[in-house]
Amino acid sequence: MVKAQRGTKDIFGEEVLTWQWLLKNAQDVFQKACFSEIKTPIFEATELFARGVGDSTDIVNKEMYSFSVGGAEKDSASITLRPENTAGVVRAFIEHNIVRQSPPQKFWYFGPMFRYERPQAGRQRQFHQIGVEMFGVKEASADAEVILAAVNFLKSIGLGDLEIELNSLGCPKCKAEYRNSIKEILKPYLNDLCDDCKMRYEKNPLRILDCKNEDCQKIFELKEVKEVILADYICDECSEHFNQLIEYLDGLNIKYSRNKLLVRGLDYYNRTVFEIKSCALGSQSAVCGGGRYDGLVEMLGGAPTPAVGFAMGVERLYVLVDKIKSLKIDYFVVSTNSLEAMKLTQKLREKGRVVDFDMQGRKFAKQLEKASKIAKCAIILGDDEINQGFYSVKNLETGEQVKVESLEEL
Repeated sequence: MVKAQRGTKDIFGEEVLTWQWLLKNAQDVFQKACFSEIKTPIFEATELFARGVGDSTDIVNKEMYSFSVGGAEKDSASITLRPENTAGVVRAFIEHNIVRQSPPQKFWYFGPMFRYERPQAGRQRQFHQIGVEMFGVKEASADAEVILAAVNFLKSIGLGDLEIELNSLGCPKCKAEYRNSIKEILKPYLNDLCDDCKMRYEKNPLRILDCKNEDCQKIFELKEVKEVILADYICDECSEHFNQLIEYLDGLNIKYSRNKLLVRGLDYYNRTVFEIKSCALGSQSAVCGGGRYDGLVEMLGGAPTPAVGFAMGVERLYVLVDKIKSLKIDYFVVSTNSLEAMKLTQKLREKGRVVDFDMQGRKFAKQLEKASKIAKCAIILGDDEINQGFYSVKNLETGEQVKVESLEEL
């Protein structure tokens, strides 16, 4: 038997009801906040992610599903199953010249992503993300709007006990000074860093702070290293932007805390970065991450455009939310005359009802047994009902049965 690949999962039955509910809540919350849905291709040119996500990230270096396509060598190309969706949305933003529309341009998305990593609870190799991206607004109000959209969605699915961690990575000038300070203080410990951090040291030293290796963590805790890591380095303009964001969050009564070690796992972030954690399972679990990426549009060939967004993993949310166990249909037509049952089913469906019937001609008792499991009511269509033109309707929760004289009344 051929089985599903490791790190992938079939979603069906009662489980899919919760997925549909999550998606419906996302659609309701984001559309009310004037985010329009965008659907981008599942695969893109590998170059898009190498340039956009950053070649110092684990995603680009270790986790992408990339392959060559095309026959002759001159026609061959490298494409990648998307490991995240921000780069794809930015590519669409540039390609379709959306920048010409009046800002802000606000989008939300849902779809599968792909990363070759070790599968674990809430994390698969094919996984799904819900996210938003906003373009055209440099002010901190945009950061607050995006965080508020995430909080509203998480509350809509019952995750109310939330903690937001914030940091500012500063502008390119700030980041350059901070990177140099990090490199200088870590230089004596370079040989003791893990292999990944040795590579990050050259390409993007800030990414070292995201390392979970125990030996690296011990180095970060050294007094002289920690003082540099936790230093206030952002310029006055970036500091003012961050303070404005805090004013918005205070005004919205959104709880937050400052985490100066928060850098996020992608190279394109600048200024605001954030993570939202939930205590739904008793211990904190990150359910959402995002931030500002003002340079990404220009980096990928567009005009300079401020932007901010977030993404959250649906598999992680599924672990945390209360599951929808069942959703019963309106009616099940019980009849030994399959054609008459089918005709009645179709008429009710045309009126917007959710209806099914037995296609196998089984005995009444078997049909009623199935109806009691999947439907709120059974419509009994026996010989008397067919010949005399009435319907018997049984409430399968209370057992009450009534006679209905016409299709219009039914």
